[in-house]
Order: sequence, then C-alpha cells, then structure tokens
Amino acid sequence: MRSSGILMHITSLPGDYGVGTMGRQAYRFVDFLKKAGQSYWQILPLTPTGFGDSPYQSCSTFAGNHYLIDLPTLVEEGLLTEKDLEGIRWNITEDKVDFGLLYQNRLNVLRRAYQRFTPDEAYETFCTENSSWLPDFALFMSLKTKFGGKPWYQWEDKLKFRDPDAIWEARGELKEEISFYCFIQYLFNKQWTALHEYANKNGISIIGDVPIYVPRDSVEAWSSPELFQMDEKLDPTAVAGCPPDAFSADGQLWGNPLYRWDVVAADGYSWWIRRLAAAGKLYDVVRMDHFRAFAGYWSVPFGDKTARGGKWITGPGMDFIRAVKTALPELKLIAEDLGYLTQDVLDLRDQSGYPGMKVLQFAFDSREPSDYLPHTYTACSVCYTGTHDNMTTRQWLETGTKQMQEYATEYMRLTEEEGLVWGVIRTAMSSVSDTCVIPLQDYLDLGAEARMNFPGTTNSNWTWRAKDGMITDTLAEKIHRLTTLYARLGSQEPKEPAAE
Repeated sequence: MRSSGILMHITSLPGDYGVGTMGRQAYRFVDFLKKAGQSYWQILPLTPTGFGDSPYQSCSTFAGNHYLIDLPTLVEEGLLTEKDLEGIRWNITEDKVDFGLLYQNRLNVLRRAYQRFTPDEAYETFCTENSSWLPDFALFMSLKTKFGGKPWYQWEDKLKFRDPDAIWEARGELKEEISFYCFIQYLFNKQWTALHEYANKNGISIIGDVPIYVPRDSVEAWSSPELFQMDEKLDPTAVAGCPPDAFSADGQLWGNPLYRWDVVAADGYSWWIRRLAAAGKLYDVVRMDHFRAFAGYWSVPFGDKTARGGKWITGPGMDFIRAVKTALPELKLIAEDLGYLTQDVLDLRDQSGYPGMKVLQFAFDSREPSDYLPHTYTACSVCYTGTHDNMTTRQWLETGTKQMQEYATEYMRLTEEEGLVWGVIRTAMSSVSDTCVIPLQDYLDLGAEARMNFPGTTNSNWTWRAKDGMITDTLAEKIHRLTTLYARLGSQEPKEPAAE
C-alpha cells in the first residue's frame, strides 16, 4: 500500500520551556498529519541525548529522554505548580533548542515533581516490567551524578569493574537518587504511551530510529562489557567509524566501541533481540541505523585521531537477520542502507526483505554512480528528499554545482512557478517507492538555518525548532492534495461504507 509521512523529531516542535515535548503541540502535530493525509510520523531516537547533544550518542539504549517530558502536563497532574516553572530561562531564541540551559534546569524541575510523587500500582508495574534494564540505568545515572558527570571508565576501580560488594553498597547509599531516575523513566513512558496511542488512534504510525552502536560512556558498555571489543582494563581495542570517501578525506571517527559479534551471537543475539523488542514497543516501524555494518563494518584502532587507519571487518550478516526474524516476526524494519555500499550490503538488504532508503539529494552528484535516481527504484523502498543528516532541500538546491542544478532541474522538471523545493517533493511522492517521507523543513521550504545535523561536527546540531504558526491547516491541505494525487493516502484512504 502506497503511503507517506513526515520526518520531524519531537524536540523540533514549537512551544514553551525550550524544547518540543510530548505535550499539547505533539498532539496538534498528529492532528496536522491526519489532515495532511499522512500515515507516518518519523522521529529520531527517543533515548537521552549524549555527546554533542546527539540522540545517536545516548547513555542508554532503553531509557527515554527526560527533556521530552511535558511540564504543563505535570502541572495538570499536580506534580508541579506554575510557580515551579517561573523565573527559569529555557532558551535564547524560540527556533533553537539550547541544550546547555536544558541541562542546567530540567532535572531540577523534575526533582520538584518527584518530591510530590507517591508511588502507586502503575509505577510499581512499570518498574517490574522494565527490570531487565531500569535498575542498572538508574544506578548508572546516580553514580554519574555522584561523580560530577565523569564517564564510568574514570570511576574508582571497584565501581568501574562492577565489584558486587561495591555495587550493593552503592545501591544502598544512592537509594533515593535511584528512585528519582526510575520516576523520570516512569513519567516518560506514561506520556509517550499516551501520545503513541493517540497517533495510532488517528491512523498515524510512528517510525523510530535505533542507532546501531552505543557510546563508550553508556550503561550498556559499563554493565555488559563482554559484548564489546574491550581489553582487560575495559579500554576499547577498536572503535566505529566510516572510511574516507569523496566527502571526507579522513573519514568519520565515531569512537563507539564495536561489538564482539562472536559473543553476541553465542546466546542467539539475545541482547539485540531485547533491544529491538523494546524498540518495537516504542515504535510501529524501526529504522535500523547504519544497516551496512551488519554486512561489514569499519574498524578503527582505538587511539587513532582519524578513521583513515581503519579496515573492513565482516559483520554477522544473515545469521543476525534470521535470528531477529525468528524471535520478532511481527517487527517492521527499514534498513538505513546509506553510505558506502558494497555488493555484500546490497545482497544482505535484498535477502532480508527489508526496504532500503532512497535519498533524492544523492541522485544528482556526479562524484559517484547513482542508484538514487527514481527510475531505478523498486517498490520495496522508502524515498526521501533528504534526511536529518542532509542539508534542507532548499539549501541543497542553492549550493549545488551548476552541473548538479542543471541535471536536477531537467530530470525533475523544476520550475519557479511550482516552487523548486515542491518540485523535488513531487518527484519523491510520484516515485514507485511504497513509502515516501519528507522532512518538515522541506514542506516549509526552509534553508540552511533549519538543517538538523551536520555529520562529523558537534556544534549547533539537533537544535532546529519550528516556530508557532508554521504548521498550518493551509499547509496540511496542500500536502493532502499532493498525497491524494500520487495515491499515498495509505491508512488515511477513505473506506467504503459497509454493506447493509
């Protein structure tokens, strides 16, 4: 069934208190998606942000980002008062998230809510149902607070190496702080479940991301070091990255510890199965980040300053895919098959049966041959104008080479009358891909100021926010017309009345 959706992370929603949340504006956005005839809302990882404020560098693969907890909802529930929210500076400008201010203020406000909270049956049930990860996460965060935010590998040895007596003692000493972090996760889960159910009730499915790697300073690397390529001192022996290419002479050095796939596979990939099962509850469709690494990944010696000295290592391949399909047969996945694609990656994607990604911004670059031109697509794919890692389409059109601009204009029949960006959107929507996802920034025809992320950099990424008044019924009607024209109403398709 042909369908379409819009890509916009929750943090980019407008509203008060410095960042988009799971509150009123999120529900309004679901209403907007329904009016626009969309079937999907694609978001970025819901996990806590980490280094560079990135949701792809999270301290936990299971926890939720407390920045997304809606404060006015807590006021309505009696956990906060209006006075609790007064006199706090949340942002500098309404169209940018200031993560520094959020870091300074958000937890302090949530601590006030915790002081008014009385654990009930729903809270106890949540803690029990998430006992496989929540106690370690809450202890990890409590220890980070105790040690002034230091990474776990700089803690005292007994805690670094998880000496049982030291862990038991820490759980007793930090009991109240541990309860606070459990409370935060309970709030997140409660608000996300309500929003997710509202979206589904209105015919909107959620596409969410699962980053392939976890950071070194994560609860997973601390609590399960045997799963990662680390030595006896718990230092990584090799880390993740991307090789040099036409876009980056040094490649990209991500620094995440690599998996010890033989160990991960030994018990049937149980850690990954738990991770994807959790994602399958959070989202309706999971976009598997950096899918190519399951075929082969770029391994860089720990300590290298660039990714140039890395090498390709064979990944778990179809053995992993079969394990996932067997354990989670209902899980819907999208393979993020972007980047340097060798035949083994293409074969793995095709054998898996998962749809891959087609990005129009990659179609007209003469530096490498393109299978991103729409006439090469198959139905089992998801077409994008661009992703969160790309320029906005307007910026891409404005800054591209003359050759690229001429080729793109002729191929997509772009005109000023229609609007150049809207011509690119039309091309994506008219493609044979079963699913088409367009970033909100492109529907708003925004330029460089609205770019979400610039890979390989750590400054001012992930900060873009829509302003109040940008997301309108008029825009929804325009999107709906285009969606109808190219038969992408999907779950919003009018149903025939039942026969009497």
